Amino acid sequence: MSHSLIFHAVEVGDGSDGRWSGRLYGELPALIDRWATDEARTPEGAAAAREQFGAYMPELLPALDMFADQGGHQPGLVPLLAMIGLKSPFASCTQIGGVGGTLLRNYDWGLQDTEHLILSSTLLRPVIGKAEGLWGLLDGMNDAGLAVSLTFGGRLVQGPGLGIPMVVRYLLETCETIEQAMALLGHLPVATAQNLTLVDRERAVTVHLGPDIAPIVSTDASAANHQHCPVPAEQERGSRTQERLAAIRTVGAEGDPDAVVEALLRPPLYQTGYEDGLGTLYTAAYRPAEGRVTYHWPGEEPWGQSFGAFAPGSRKVVLGGRA
Repeated sequence: MSHSLIFHAVEVGDGSDGRWSGRLYGELPALIDRWATDEARTPEGAAAAREQFGAYMPELLPALDMFADQGGHQPGLVPLLAMIGLKSPFASCTQIGGVGGTLLRNYDWGLQDTEHLILSSTLLRPVIGKAEGLWGLLDGMNDAGLAVSLTFGGRLVQGPGLGIPMVVRYLLETCETIEQAMALLGHLPVATAQNLTLVDRERAVTVHLGPDIAPIVSTDASAANHQHCPVPAEQERGSRTQERLAAIRTVGAEGDPDAVVEALLRPPLYQTGYEDGLGTLYTAAYRPAEGRVTYHWPGEEPWGQSFGAFAPGSRKVVLGGRA
């Protein structure tokens, strides 16, 4: 069965003119229903989320306050913006960094949303990335040549801390190198088990994060949906995480980013289990040193964006029917 999605490329500037909130806040009731807990919808929950956000990400606190003002401080909005104290989703994904200076990844998730946003913004610096929630990012790059993407770490642990899409946003807004990002990650609590792959102009790394562990640098710059081996047999049957990681490592070892992209567009890396939340929604190929990203889908024309030539627009794509 095939499915169609619409991807929108949107230039939102620094958010002060309302383009950002005007574009995103139409989804606000559904987002609050999906992610906000009962506690997050209380004044006390909002105050606690803002306080924690300001302690960990002070550079972005003025932006959070601006967006909260634009949204009328609806119940649940501040925790949603802060990505603190929310329900925690668990997704799939496969990624690899460092192949010819690229960051290459599949984002795998269900079909809860039929529209998706690619945002170009200038909050603290120019950033392009795939949006999650209101201003978090699943993956992205900045004008300094740093790119970051996330995958679920495969362990069902939860704790107090930040949602990982906001961590990706924060790293890209405030860091120019992996060294700077790693220094911040040592002080940022994350709410769930997550893997981040980072690429800068010099190197690439993957780091394992969680509410119960200190950051752990992986043996190479690749990740699927586990942090420790062996993966339990039931988990492997459901996610094929070890199979996917082995596949992307094998093709990545050839050193050809185009070959990796081709592999990401076919099984076992490309997945079609959309009803189970395990279908590939897009393949992203970042070349951060060049300030370029290209989005791919099987059987569809690639869609390129860059800092030098970001082109707002929309693209309807068919999933699962043309691989």
